[in-house]
Amino acid sequence: MSTRLRPLLLAEAANPEWVSVPLVGWSLARALSARTDAHLVTQVRNREALLRAGLREGPDFTAIDTEALAKVLWKAGTLLVGEQKGFTVHTALGSLSYYLFEHLVWRTFGARIVRREFDVVHRITPLSPSTPSILAGRCKRAGVPFVVGPLNGGVPWPREFAAFRRREQEWLSYVRGVYKLLPGYRATLRDAAAVLVGSRTTFAELPASAVRLYLPENAIDPERFVARRTRQASLPVRAVFLGRLIALKGVDMLLEAAAPLVRAGRLTVELIGDGPERAPLEAQAQHEQLGAGVTFTGWLPHREVPARLAEADVFVFPSIREFGGGAVLEAMAVGLASIVVDYAGPAELVTPKTGWAIPLGPRPELVARLGARLEALCADPVELDRRGAASLDRAHRQFTWGAKADRVIEVYRWVLGQGPAPDFPMPVPDPT
Repeated sequence: MSTRLRPLLLAEAANPEWVSVPLVGWSLARALSARTDAHLVTQVRNREALLRAGLREGPDFTAIDTEALAKVLWKAGTLLVGEQKGFTVHTALGSLSYYLFEHLVWRTFGARIVRREFDVVHRITPLSPSTPSILAGRCKRAGVPFVVGPLNGGVPWPREFAAFRRREQEWLSYVRGVYKLLPGYRATLRDAAAVLVGSRTTFAELPASAVRLYLPENAIDPERFVARRTRQASLPVRAVFLGRLIALKGVDMLLEAAAPLVRAGRLTVELIGDGPERAPLEAQAQHEQLGAGVTFTGWLPHREVPARLAEADVFVFPSIREFGGGAVLEAMAVGLASIVVDYAGPAELVTPKTGWAIPLGPRPELVARLGARLEALCADPVELDRRGAASLDRAHRQFTWGAKADRVIEVYRWVLGQGPAPDFPMPVPDPT
């Protein structure tokens, strides 16, 4: 069917100049807008970035102002747990301002939704399954399908790393399940025509009565990821990490596992990112006498990341609690094989053809397994080239925003009665 669809895209977080959830919201909305006559609704804090990206306020997007409440809640969360910790606390407080966001969305677009000026309403962000929607039922009563997702979250803290949980100020996570009692939670899942789910963990957490479809949270933009790894792996093998330097990312385990190889001149490690753990990690590197074998690069503008990753041989990401793993896809997109922990999001992206998933276990066991894998790669670097090439192919064929938008449009067609039920395998298989 050639008729272009008219979705109303709700992405409270959608910003091309930021990373994490705002980049997910922007990227999926942009890809969908290229394929449909979409209108984006976002929060006013994103307005200037969208204008700089070439969007027109009015024809292309609408900015909803909830800053008065959002700022108060952000400050409250920062006072409680700090800016870069307590993710569960910040998510819970953010859900309160999201109620206001959707209330204002309905005030602005409710009459147009009732008049069927939009074929479908799709809430892209928030990604958290703990944030209900007051619009799902209203859209259902208006006869307009409501799609939500990709939802991702709810990954349990591994028992072996309870200390990390405390260091991250994640005290609210002990009672996280209470969110299922929030007003509108069950109604959202009941009234949504389709719920896109970003991970197997979240899929299992949602009730079977919800219309669940698997669609990974993250993807890559081929226009941003044109850099390619062209070198052949040799000693010293170049390992790289990308992400926030916080406890749960496990960078301290990477340094401990890599230390003998770094001191022997067989491995180098580059850490791209910053955060509250940087000073302890620098002290650890100094104590282990790793010298120039470990580089603390700090934050890089996102446009510079692909080329920097392409200079490495292997991406090492020992996070012990990761929802999506966008950094893993970015490394794959330039041709890097990856080493991840076999738990949650990253383990659904990396296959035996594209990298290695280290079994989760107590910290000493995980360090030993990671060290053994690095030792094996230093002994046979050629394997990095083979799996790196497969990673590049997988990322650019299976995990682009365009491919993801095509799958979402399949969902739109289905809920509108214009196509068959989608069949999305979980996890996404390697290309054939």
